[in-house]
Amino acid sequence: MAGQPLKTWRLRRLPVCASTERELDRWLLQLQPDPDLHASGLAVVARNQRHGHGQHGRPWLSPPGGLWLSAAFDWPGGAVGGAPLTLAAAVGLALQLEQLGLQPQIKWPNDLLIDGRKLGGILAGLRLAGGRVRWARVGLGLNGVNRVPVGAIAVGEAMQHLGRPDGTIRRFHPRATPQALLPRALAALGWARAHSTQPELVLALAEARLHRPAAGHRHGGRVWQVDGLDPGGGLRLQDRGEQLLLTRAGFSPATRF
Repeated sequence: MAGQPLKTWRLRRLPVCASTERELDRWLLQLQPDPDLHASGLAVVARNQRHGHGQHGRPWLSPPGGLWLSAAFDWPGGAVGGAPLTLAAAVGLALQLEQLGLQPQIKWPNDLLIDGRKLGGILAGLRLAGGRVRWARVGLGLNGVNRVPVGAIAVGEAMQHLGRPDGTIRRFHPRATPQALLPRALAALGWARAHSTQPELVLALAEARLHRPAAGHRHGGRVWQVDGLDPGGGLRLQDRGEQLLLTRAGFSPATRF
């Protein structure tokens, strides 16, 4: 059975900061030894981040107009064997964006795409103590109405495309502002938490939205076809009778069918 989504959040809004992740670290330290995350989650939101980062520490441009958020909340699954946190958060956010008429895809392991262009990214992890999960951490960057680099897209632009596929496209849309997207992001994290004990459901919903590029997935100097997700949330690839499993920590040796 699914759990209940969080009903309340303790929210800190900042005009600018170096990183919402750092601000969340400071807040959690202030609340030690018990931040009481089972009652309400913590979320830090900044209008602008000076030193935002994505996967592998890559810089993440975080100008005004996007949603830049870091959150901590309890993870009812308790053990590491629950639903993969990053995929659960990605599915929750995809479901929220689908309510706006969009069709986001999940690019493994932690990006959301629209028409092959990057819409947002998720960095997630579980804080452990004694083999049990103390809390979940999720950093979320979502392009709203902000300027984006080449190869990316904002929610506002994607929503403009819905009504005017051949017209002049602007980035602004009232339902794509950070203020409008924040409740959806928090609802997405609440959905992830509520389904932390349902890994099969999370994986099925993630696989249905999985980005499967026609040109294949390049890894190790070869081009592989995306085959799907494994029960642990890893990405299955195949090429000419060989199969490869990618995990967040690396990849398993190729095995032949």
